[in-house]
Amino acid sequence: MPKRALITGITGQDGSYLTELLLGKDYEVHGIIRRASTFNTDRIDHIYEDPHATNRRLHLHYGDLSTSEQLTRLIYNMQPDEIYHLGAQSHVRVSFEVPEFTGDITGLGTTRILEAVRNSGIACRFYQAGSSEMFGSTPPPQSELTPFHPRSPYGAAKVYSHWMTVNYREAYGMFSANGILFNHESARRGETFVTRKITRAVARIYGRRQEKLYLGNLDARRDWGYAPEYVEGMWRILQQEEASDYVLGTGEAHTVREFLEEAFGYLDMDWREYVALDPRYLRPAEVEYLLADASKAHRELEWEPRIKFRELVRIMVDADLEAIGINPKGAGRAILEEKFGDWHQWSGSVSKCLEAAAGSALGD
Repeated sequence: MPKRALITGITGQDGSYLTELLLGKDYEVHGIIRRASTFNTDRIDHIYEDPHATNRRLHLHYGDLSTSEQLTRLIYNMQPDEIYHLGAQSHVRVSFEVPEFTGDITGLGTTRILEAVRNSGIACRFYQAGSSEMFGSTPPPQSELTPFHPRSPYGAAKVYSHWMTVNYREAYGMFSANGILFNHESARRGETFVTRKITRAVARIYGRRQEKLYLGNLDARRDWGYAPEYVEGMWRILQQEEASDYVLGTGEAHTVREFLEEAFGYLDMDWREYVALDPRYLRPAEVEYLLADASKAHRELEWEPRIKFRELVRIMVDADLEAIGINPKGAGRAILEEKFGDWHQWSGSVSKCLEAAAGSALGD
C-alpha cells in the first residue's frame, strides 16, 4: 500500500512542490484547501486530477484551520501516515495589520491539528513548518539551540506553534517534528513577497510593462534558498527514526540590495534607475540579519542545498520572463538540468505550472 500524506497549505509554494515530490515517491496525497468564490489552486492545477477519475492519487478536501471539529473528522477518516502542516497566514508585514487573525490561524491552527491527531488515536508523523522569523533579533548564525526573539506577530505565532509541537512530542509521545526553514524562494513565491516582487518587476520592466519598483528596507540580510530543496528536507525530517527539530538553510546571507543587483544585472540593467523607496513597506520592528547554521540537518538528514544565491535569482527571473511571454535567457533551465533529478525540471515544474495558471490545464 502506498503511503498516505495530508498537506495543509497545499496550494501554497511549498505545498505544491511537496505534492510533486510525494507523488513522485508514489504517495497518495490529500490536501486541505479553503472554500472560496474564486479558484485559488493555480500552483497545483498542472498536477490536478479529475475527482471522477479512477486510481487518482491527488485528493483535495475543503477545510479550515480555524475549525477543529472538521479537522478531527477529516484526519480520523483519512488515516494519514504523514501530516505536513504548512498552512498559515505567512506574510510577515501583513501580520502586523491582522495580528489576531495571524495568531488564530498560524498559532492556534497548529494546536488544532495536533489535537485532531491525538483525539483520532492514529499513529502518524507530524511536520510543523517553522520559520527563521522566530529568531527575529537574535544574533546570527541561528541553529536549533539559538533562543527565539520574534519581531512580528507572525514570528510570535510560529514560536507558539514550535513549542506546542515539542510539547505534544514530549507529553504524548507523538512523532511531531519542527522544520525551522530559512527563507526559501521560487517562481511560485507569492507576488507580495520581496524576492518575487523583485523578479516579477525585473521581467515587467524589461518588457516595458512597468516603470518603477517600490520597496522598503534594502539592508535586511536573509539566508535565501530554493524552495524545492526545502520540501525535500521536510520529507527527510519525517523519515527519521525519532522526531526532532531541524534548521534548514544555505549558511549564506545577502541583502535585499544584493538581490536587486543580481536580478537586474542578469538582464544588464542598473537597478538604481528603477527602484524607489516607500516607507509603507517598512515593518514596525525590523529583522536585520538571519543566517542559518544547518549543521544538524547536514549531519543527520544528509541534506545539502545545491542551488546557490545567484542561481536562485536567475531561475526566478527566467520564470517571470516566461510568465509574460518573453523568451528567458535560459540559465534557469540549465541550472535545473544540472542540479535536479526527474521530479523537478523546467518543463514540468515551471512551464506547465505557468500554463496551468493561465487556464490551459483546466481547459479554460
